[in-house]
Amino acid sequence: MKKILYIGDDKLSSTSRHRFEALKRLGYDAIIYNPRQKLNIFFYFSLFNFFHYHTGYFFLQKVIKKWIENILAISGNIDLIWVNNGEFFGPSCLIALRAKGCPVILYNNDDPCGGRDGNRFRALKKSIPFYDLCAVVRDINIIEYYNLGAKNVIRVSMSYDEVYHKPESFIKRSNTSYVSFIGTWMRYEKRDEFLLYLIEKKIPVTIYGDHWNKSKYYDKLKNYIKGPAIYNQDYVSGIQGSKICLGFLSKGNRDLYTRRSVEIPFIGSLFVAERTPEHEKMYLDGNEAFFWSNKEECASILIKLLSDHDLIEKVRIAGMKRVRDLKVGNEDICKAILNNIL
Repeated sequence: MKKILYIGDDKLSSTSRHRFEALKRLGYDAIIYNPRQKLNIFFYFSLFNFFHYHTGYFFLQKVIKKWIENILAISGNIDLIWVNNGEFFGPSCLIALRAKGCPVILYNNDDPCGGRDGNRFRALKKSIPFYDLCAVVRDINIIEYYNLGAKNVIRVSMSYDEVYHKPESFIKRSNTSYVSFIGTWMRYEKRDEFLLYLIEKKIPVTIYGDHWNKSKYYDKLKNYIKGPAIYNQDYVSGIQGSKICLGFLSKGNRDLYTRRSVEIPFIGSLFVAERTPEHEKMYLDGNEAFFWSNKEECASILIKLLSDHDLIEKVRIAGMKRVRDLKVGNEDICKAILNNIL
């Protein structure tokens, strides 16, 4: 049995933990270490968090390297090291990891080469040449990683989790929403403006997520905001209990699709999202999902759907089948990555 040292977030609500559990389900002897547990003292105050985030964790490299050396000393024989995200690890940390004498891979579903996050990924970009394999989820990142000195880059899909996102067998009808958006308010993305337009068109919208109080439209939206971010079973229930779930993208993250693009159909809601080449490759518009190019088209689609519940059900079921046919669960993606290195 291959032994994998997995370095990433271990919270049950995190997609990092979901991938770790998928590796275990595939039969690997995987152990997980969370660098944030070591670094929590450096993020205790929001000012510290802001400082380290915007300096690319430059001033934490000695601390992180020492932490790596400590976990390697107690980990025994290792066949592979899997680094999830990798934002904390600069070249000295990768040199320490490589001293274990086994392949080191990077999985990152953010956009380190985009402009949204400033210097957050400064350390990661300098360490890319030290990884044996880098897995990215955007086509544009492939050439960017190679330009940074990557040895081997593969493109994989963002993924749902076969267990954590498994649809429930019973949903309380009192939890049912007509149209939901589950996601964070983001500055400059105009999600609030878009949702307010739908509400003004008398479309029944439910919103779950953080930071919506920062919106300039908060007073008009607050009655439609049902709570903060939801995770785990609440997340599954929120999606499955909604007839339609909206999919917004982050322009700053150069998104053409997101995890919601696969999680929503897998869990069992009708996916209605921004029209992009990626989305149109994944689903047949009008048959397995619905796509819009602007808020006016989105409103028109939603009004049509809410008057035809048979159509909602037909396309919802087709979308559930299609996403399973795509083979983009965590187990599928982990297999694809490991087949390139083990």
